Amino acid sequence: MDSFEIDENLVRSLVREQHPDLAGLDLREVAGGWDNQLWRLGDELAVRMPRTERAPSLLRKEHRWLPALAPRLPLPVPTPKRIGEPSARFPRPWTIATWVPGEPADRAPISDDSAADTLAGFLKALHVKAPADAPVSQDRGVPLKTLSDGFVRGLDEVASGGGAAGLRNVRDVWDEAVAAPDWEGPPVWLHGDLHPANVVVSDGTLSGVIDFGDMCAGDPAVDLAAAWVLLPAGAAARFFDAYADADEAMIRRARGLAAAKSLFLILMGRAGERGLPGGKPTWGPAGRAALDRALASIEEAGRPSRCSALGGPARGALPTTPRSPETASESGQIVRDGNHQII
Repeated sequence: MDSFEIDENLVRSLVREQHPDLAGLDLREVAGGWDNQLWRLGDELAVRMPRTERAPSLLRKEHRWLPALAPRLPLPVPTPKRIGEPSARFPRPWTIATWVPGEPADRAPISDDSAADTLAGFLKALHVKAPADAPVSQDRGVPLKTLSDGFVRGLDEVASGGGAAGLRNVRDVWDEAVAAPDWEGPPVWLHGDLHPANVVVSDGTLSGVIDFGDMCAGDPAVDLAAAWVLLPAGAAARFFDAYADADEAMIRRARGLAAAKSLFLILMGRAGERGLPGGKPTWGPAGRAALDRALASIEEAGRPSRCSALGGPARGALPTTPRSPETASESGQIVRDGNHQII
């Protein structure tokens, strides 16, 4: 995190200097955010101020690609509207985007099973073939075998904090995911970082998706992990029925990635409980709940076989091969202390 302070006076002065037509709108800080500090501007806009080294490139990526994707997505997303350029007052670019109403799911978890249909519809709309110049990532949408070292480090650290017995099946889930065939379809657009702090909830259901800074092209399994990371217990089967384009291998990869994302959330929660910089206390319970959901289907089934990625008999609704997406007109999650790399 940066050492310089981003306060109301700074944000207000930047808006006044570079976007004077918006200077009269109310401005108030919004809790949360990792790479960017968020300020609500009036009722319909938000100012995003970068506070990590990587944040400016993520903001420019969103500004380049998200306006082309947003019109065909069935949920609100923070569409960039203005860009602020570096200046003597603030040395980095910043953006003004649309405000997405709702409560982050790390504070108000999704409770309505119908969110499975909503999430599936959103991802079907997003997961279209990306153009050749779309951004790519080294740790999202890539073959899982390249991420195994980071997964093992994360698992070891979670286990070292206690509760190792509850993690006995996590490595098996990951190994099954790595053993599944890699994605062989064209790279598709991905959100890249779907977890409870990056979606918002209204009346118990999914109402918006935020923070597209890690958007890239690749294997859609990284987003399909949200079936366990975001949705209530037991909703994964409904999600995959609605998504309809995931084969058994993709579901196994997605579940492994869900386990990995859960470990990241647990570690960030622990950091928050200890008062460490960048820690997120609300992420720990979300991560533990997500890990329970990712493990539940195989644990309840007693791991009888690998015939079904969802823990029961192979479901005929799942096709044997994924679809070939249409062409679109658009940290491993990094634990940012640099010591871990987890999806």
